[in-house]
Amino acid sequence: MSDTVIRATGLGKKFLIGHNVEYSAMLGEAAVRRARNMVRRAADMLCGRALIEADEIEEYWALRDVDFEVRRGEVVSIIGHNGAGKTTLLKILSRILEPTTGRVELSGRVASLLEIGTGFHPELTGRENIFLNGAILGMRRHEVLAKFNQIVDFSGVEKFIDTPLKRYSVGMYARLAFSVAAHLETEILFVDEVLAVGDAEFQKRCLDRMSEVANAGRSVLFVSHNLAAAAALTRRGIVLKSGRLIFDGPIDGALAQYTASLEKGKIERSWGRGEHSAIVSADLLDANGLPTTTYVPGTPFNLQVEVETSTLPGLSLEFLLRDANSLPVGFYSSNTFSEVALPSMPGRYSCTLALKPLFLASGDYSFDLTTNSMTIVVDHKVTNAISFRVAASNPSTIAYDFKQSLGNGVIALQLATPLVIEPSRQGRAA
Repeated sequence: MSDTVIRATGLGKKFLIGHNVEYSAMLGEAAVRRARNMVRRAADMLCGRALIEADEIEEYWALRDVDFEVRRGEVVSIIGHNGAGKTTLLKILSRILEPTTGRVELSGRVASLLEIGTGFHPELTGRENIFLNGAILGMRRHEVLAKFNQIVDFSGVEKFIDTPLKRYSVGMYARLAFSVAAHLETEILFVDEVLAVGDAEFQKRCLDRMSEVANAGRSVLFVSHNLAAAAALTRRGIVLKSGRLIFDGPIDGALAQYTASLEKGKIERSWGRGEHSAIVSADLLDANGLPTTTYVPGTPFNLQVEVETSTLPGLSLEFLLRDANSLPVGFYSSNTFSEVALPSMPGRYSCTLALKPLFLASGDYSFDLTTNSMTIVVDHKVTNAISFRVAASNPSTIAYDFKQSLGNGVIALQLATPLVIEPSRQGRAA
C-alpha cells in the first residue's frame, strides 16, 4: 500500500465575479446593456453555467497549478494571506467544490472542520448531531457509539448534549464540531481556523488532540493564522500566495517565506508622532556602538532611541520584544522598571539602554516602541521599530543551534549556579 494519502496534481479553481458599471441615463445605452445581459444569461443557461446578475463578468482564479502530496501520518500547515486560496483548497480536497483544472486523489475516509458546525443541523440535539455527522463521514452506528463518551467528554458540553444546537453558543458549537471531527475514525482530517474560536484551554486541547491524531498515523491538513500553533504542531508547511503554491518544505522555512512576503508588502511609512511625544529613530547597536541588524546571544542589548518630548511630565519609554511570529517575548518600561521618566522640558533626547544579555534562539525578532504616561495609555507607538536577526544560538560548549522552529520557545534558560545532582534523602535512608 502506498504511503501517499493525498495527491493534488495541477489543481486550479476559477470563479466568475460580477461587476455592475455605472452608465449614463441615456435610453439607448440602457437598452443595449439589457439586451447584452439577456444574451449572456441565455448562453449561460444553455451551457449549464451559473447565472450572475452583473454588467461585466471577471474570471478569478482562486487556485492555479497547485501540486503536492501528503503522506500517511503527516501533519501539514497551509499558510498564506487572506484570499491566498487556503480555504478553497480544503473545500476541493473535502469534495465540497469541484476543481476547474487538475485532479485530487484521496486514500481513506475524510473528516473536515472547515466552518463552525459544518454538517450539523441546528434543530437536532448535540447527541443527534454526533450520530448524524458520523453517518455523513461513513461511520457505522457502533463505531460512533464506541467513541461517543470520548467526544462528549472532550467537548465539555455534556450538560447540554440533549439541547438543540440552535441554543448553543459559538464556542460550544466549535468544541463539539472539533471533538466530533477529531475523534471519529477517519484517515484524513482537514482543520480550517478552528483555533480562532474558543478559550486558551480549548485551543491547547485542540493542539494536543491533533498531535495524538498524527501520532496515531492519521494525516492532518491544518490552516491557521496562528503561526505559533503551526510551528508547534507541524514539521512541514505549504505556503500559498495569490492562489499559487510558492513553498513546500520544513515549517521554519515556510514561516520565513510567509514573513518575508509580509515584509515585501509593507509600504514605506512615516513614524508620525503622538500628541506629547515622538519617537524619531531607533537602532540596535553592536559592541562598537554602531547600528546593526544582528544580535549575538549572551551579549548585552545596546539600544539607542531618539525621542522628542513636550511639557507633559511622567512620560515612559517602553519596549516590547517580539519573535518571528509576532508573539511577545519580553517587556521593558523606563517608569516601571527603572523609575526614570522622559524629560518634561521640550526638546529632542537620545536614550541609551543596555539590557541584560539573553540567549535567544536563532531567528528573526523586532522591538515595538511606545511612549505613554499614567494619564495617557499610549501617546506614540511604533510597531517593528527595530528589526534584527539572531544567526545562531549556542548556549553551551556543545555544537548545537537552538532554534525557534523546534517548539522549545525562544529563550535558552541559564543556571545561576552549577547543576547539582546527588542521591535523594529518601534513597539514602532506604
